[in-house]
Amino acid sequence: MPIADKSPTIIALLHGPDQPGLVARVSGWIFERGGNILHADMHRDAEAGVFFQRVEWKPPGDDPAAEVNAFREMGESLGMSVKTALSSESPRIAIFVSKIAHCFHDIILRWKAGELHGNIVAVISNHSELAEVTKGYGLPFHHVPVSGSKPDAEAEQLSLIRECRIELIVLARYMQVLSKDFLDRVNCPIINIHHSFLPAFAGARPYHLAYERGVKIIGATAHYVTAQLDEGPIIQQEVTHVTHRNSVADLERKGRDLEKVVLAQAIRWHLEHRLLIYNNKTVVFD
Repeated sequence: MPIADKSPTIIALLHGPDQPGLVARVSGWIFERGGNILHADMHRDAEAGVFFQRVEWKPPGDDPAAEVNAFREMGESLGMSVKTALSSESPRIAIFVSKIAHCFHDIILRWKAGELHGNIVAVISNHSELAEVTKGYGLPFHHVPVSGSKPDAEAEQLSLIRECRIELIVLARYMQVLSKDFLDRVNCPIINIHHSFLPAFAGARPYHLAYERGVKIIGATAHYVTAQLDEGPIIQQEVTHVTHRNSVADLERKGRDLEKVVLAQAIRWHLEHRLLIYNNKTVVFD
């Protein structure tokens, strides 16, 4: 029985001004160098005149890093912005959580089951309630209270992020607003789960607001975090129907199921390099 090839593939995300022959030039470059394309997808924003592409291929030889550099130079010569990654990379992840734990448990269990191609290395919380269960998962827990000086707390969080070499932060119902100073200083993307179908009911207590408004659909939204509260590029959303018979507690219960699925999908797409951000929107190559 043949042994499966475990050598890494190269994943590239490109975007830039649309022009004739881009697909042919990218695929031709890979072919001419002996590569084998495993996945290719593209999108054209006709109004903006912008071309987007995700391509994954098996490079020749045993030096994929050299191929990564050569491809980046080729893409930039076409006027494209290029991001590249190797499939063997396993980004280091920190989970921020408060007391509400359903997304926290779901992420860790999916990760332990091998569904998320990353490495959770730290759990950071402004409360201590999840310390023991985090240790039970075999993960380090860092309690950083925010009740005193928020700048001091964020400075400690930033120190932990640097010490742990974090490459992705996941806000798993972390019930604190990150300051602009924190966001300016952190050196990695941040994914948040918001318990409403944004842009409706941004901010706090969205299920209560949805109940008061008498909506018939509630939702959950995973998005990248920016300095504008709940206005970062949206990655994934899902909805479910509710009726006048549902209480706020019913909305919260239904919402928790959505939140887990939506956040997990957003993390998965990010780790698989399926997301391109452009003009505060995302292009998702799913």
